[in-house]
Parts: sequence; C-alpha cells; structure tokens
Amino acid sequence: MNKIFSILVMALIFVQTSFAQINVYEKPRSNTLVKTVQWEVNDLLFKTRKNVKSPHKKSVFAIVKGRDGEQKIPLFYNGNKEWVFRYSSSTIGTKSYVLESEVKELNGRRGKFVISENKKKERHGGIVKNEDDKRHFYYEDGSHYFNLAFECDWLFALDYGQKEISKTKHLLNLINQNGFNQIVMNVYAYDPDLDWVEDEQLKKNPQHDYGEREDIFPFLGSNSNPDYSDLNYDFFKHFDKVIAAMHDKEIVSHLMIYVWNKRVAWPKAGSDADNMYYDYIIKRYQAFPNMIWDVSKEAANKIAIEQNENIVEHIEERIDRTRNLDSFNRLVSVHDFGFCKNHKDQVDFISTQDWKLSLHESMLKVYNLFPDKPVFNIEHGGYEESPYNVFPGGFSNAEECLRRNYECLFAGVYTTYYWQAASWNAIIHNPFEQPEGVKKPRFDYFKNMRKLFNTVNFENFKPVSKYNPRSYTLSNTKEGVVMQYFPKEVHSDDIKRMLSTEFNYENATWHWFNTITGEFTKEEKLVFKHKYGFWDWRPWRNEADAILIIKNLEYKKN
Repeated sequence: MNKIFSILVMALIFVQTSFAQINVYEKPRSNTLVKTVQWEVNDLLFKTRKNVKSPHKKSVFAIVKGRDGEQKIPLFYNGNKEWVFRYSSSTIGTKSYVLESEVKELNGRRGKFVISENKKKERHGGIVKNEDDKRHFYYEDGSHYFNLAFECDWLFALDYGQKEISKTKHLLNLINQNGFNQIVMNVYAYDPDLDWVEDEQLKKNPQHDYGEREDIFPFLGSNSNPDYSDLNYDFFKHFDKVIAAMHDKEIVSHLMIYVWNKRVAWPKAGSDADNMYYDYIIKRYQAFPNMIWDVSKEAANKIAIEQNENIVEHIEERIDRTRNLDSFNRLVSVHDFGFCKNHKDQVDFISTQDWKLSLHESMLKVYNLFPDKPVFNIEHGGYEESPYNVFPGGFSNAEECLRRNYECLFAGVYTTYYWQAASWNAIIHNPFEQPEGVKKPRFDYFKNMRKLFNTVNFENFKPVSKYNPRSYTLSNTKEGVVMQYFPKEVHSDDIKRMLSTEFNYENATWHWFNTITGEFTKEEKLVFKHKYGFWDWRPWRNEADAILIIKNLEYKKN
C-alpha cells in the first residue's frame, strides 16, 4: 500500500491527508488506487533506473479519463531520475490514468484516482471565467471570487535554503487574516542596484533585503554567472512549499513568470533554455487550483523591448504555449495594459497599471471599454509608506492608498495593495513584532474592506456616475442595494435624485460604514431630512472616508 508523505519538510515523512500538504506517493505500482479529495494536490513519483538524456525535451504525459472527459497532463522532471505526475481534480468520482511517454520505463504505467467531495468551507477551487457574468472572477464551485491582491515580488526568497518556511507562513497568515486572497508575485527577480530609491536605512538592515541573493537562481549557477544547461531543482522544491502554503490559506498565486524590467540574467527569448524554463513552470504548477498565469511583469515596457526582439510576438507565442501545455486551463493575462488592450481575445482578464490622479474616472473608462472581461488594476500608484523608502511612487500615505483601492472597486474593477516593506526587494515578514517607533502597515484597513464586502455581493453591483458628482456610487438593481463612497472632506450629495430616478425607496433602510475603523452605524429606515438627502451632515466628516449603504430598494424596471 502506498504511503502518503508531507512536503512540509525536505525529508518526506508519513502523514495523514491535510490541506497543508501535497500528498506524495512514492513509486506507485500499476493499478495503484489513490484516494484523494476535490481540489487537493497529489504527487505521484516515478523513478527510472537509467539517466535520461535531455529529460525536459521528452514527451511524458498522463492521460486521465473520467465521466467528465479527458485530460492530457504533462509530467515534470525533478532531478535524480525522478518524474512527477502532479494532479488535482475539480470534480468527484473515479478516474483512470495511463502514462504516454518517450521514456520507455514510464510508458504504460497506469492507476486510478477516487476523488471525494471537499466539504471544507474554505475550499472553492480554481479561479475561472463565468459565461453568465463575464466582468467578474468566479471560483470553480460557482461562488464569486472577490479579488483583493497583495504584491510580494520576492516571496520566493523569504526562507530560501531553510528546512522550514516559518517566515513565509507568518507573512501568509497576516495576509490571509487581513482579507487579502491573492499575491502578485514573481517566480524569480534580481536587482542589486535598484533603479528607483537606495534607502540608507535598508542598508543598515540587510536581513530585510532580498534583492541580490546570489545563492538563489532557477537555473544552475547564479544570476551573475548563469549556467543554462539545466534547472535548479532545489529552487523549485522550495517554491513548491511556498505555493502549497498559499493553497493551504486559499491564497491565489498571480504568478508572473518573467520580470524583464529588473536585472535578471534570462536566457535569450525563445532559446532552448528559455523554453525549458517557461514550460517547466507551466508543467510544475498547473495542478495547483490557486494558480493564475501572468507571462511577465511589465511585459512590454521600454526595458523589456530593449532585452527582447519582437517582444509582442514573443508574448503572443508564450500565451499560446501556456494554453497548449496547461491541461487545467488556468487564467492567463499579461502585466501590460497596452498588450491586453490590443490582444483582448488572447487574455482572460485585463491587467492595467493606472496611477492617474483621477483614478476613479480613469478606471470607469477601462471598465466600460471591456464589458466582457474582468479588469484588474495591479498597480494604481499607491505604495504605502514603511520603515524603508523603497519605492514611494505616486502616493504613500496609508489613508490615500486605501482610498485609491476603493476608487478602483467603486469603478467596478479589482485592485491591489502595496506596502513598501513587502512588495519588492525589502520584506519585513513580521511588521507588528518590530520595535516601538518602527512604522507599521495598515493591513487593518483592508480587513475592514473585506468585512464590508462580505456583507454585499460585489458581483451584482455596477458603477454609476451620472447622478453623484461628489461621491463614487455602486448600484445593485438585482438586490436593491446602493453604496456611495464619500471622501472625508465631502459632506453632501444629491442621493435623492438618483434614488427617485432609479428606485422606489419607501421601504428602504440606510446605514454608514467607516473605512478606517470598520464601524457600521445602526441600520435605520431611510428618511430624508433635506430635499437633497442630507446636507452639512454625515458621520465621521473630516475624520474618515465613509460609505453609505442603502438597502431594500425596488428597482424601477424600464
């Protein structure tokens, strides 16, 4: 009988099935029956007796058949004559597999999976498109995925070389507890001479600087002295633990496979070494339900163009390559608005980087430009201040950064949070354990944001701008709810005009939400004290941005 092992440590030890693990089956025999749970990741390890020349060029696939169809899943080479069949299933039932391989020792190996229903409320499956609602992200179980991202480009480096990934898990706990459910991250990045700000305080605290670790590299050798003849399997075994720990927390990896605007010594685009690396990422990580592909961070900017001839054609080819190799059909995008705009039929969602002062207005234009795609502003110019002045960008005040996230959401698009001591080369994994006087992040603001959006269905709202010049408005005609976001300096708006035009509001109620404290006022019957709704009054004026929530409205159907 096969043993189940944990990858929480480098040496495999016997454990029971758990969300914190990839279930590993060593040397599965023919007709082995693997019992697993929906959306759980399983590794079946196959060893060959002989070394295989050019293993990454070999065609090795598992053909999986079940009542819901057939999948052709690539195996990946893991070094030391080991091949891994990594598998998860979004559906339940019995499925059979057989290996089709150019490597004779592997060809014809077969077995079965019995997949039972995942009854854990935390599990929803991968992120998918929804043909009935093309503007929003959904989980495989049909529930809406309220995408709230946290950028951490250098997450791969945090515990590199350590047996346990304790720092990574500590940071993931903070991210998870404060409402974030996605990390925008690189497979690998390197930047010894930052192109933006050299912070003297960071130089005094090298334990927080991960920008130029020469012992970390996805190929052999190092970034300064690369050897493209093979991949660094230890790098990817560590990365497995990071992605698995994220999966345990139901945190999606928005995985940027390249980053061309840093100083990474990538092999020549389209070369054998480049293809080996790119294909390997798709092969190794496609079975994780918490995976979204992004070809490259800032994919078509000036530096990327200088590094790669025919950059647009290369990105197009990478997208096709991804879709041909990924049997799980994970979502694909490119971290470049120009490319997404001009290739909207090739990407599954629109990625944009918009820093404009008039962010809400700008995001409304993008929202209206793409009625059949989710829009995700990955970088809105708000980079909350930290003990290190790593990249101040356009805005660094915590409240203003929060407001810009709300401006995106109230324009109907998804958004991302940046903290300067976690998003790039500097990472403080335990900010709230730092000494007194060290500037702490305001993760709690986003915990409050999650609290608000747990009470309403974001996917049923649409942005409205024609009635309310001093607020940002979301209208939900399906459920009879309107939300208006008021900056703290604003004290009035013409609510009554909008409601009178769109809704019957005789039975409506209203209450307010404080974006800073997360406090709700008491829900009361809607009563206008002024012909405009309210005038020269609102809670927390000049203290905090507030959201007015009006419920129990009856939409006037045209």
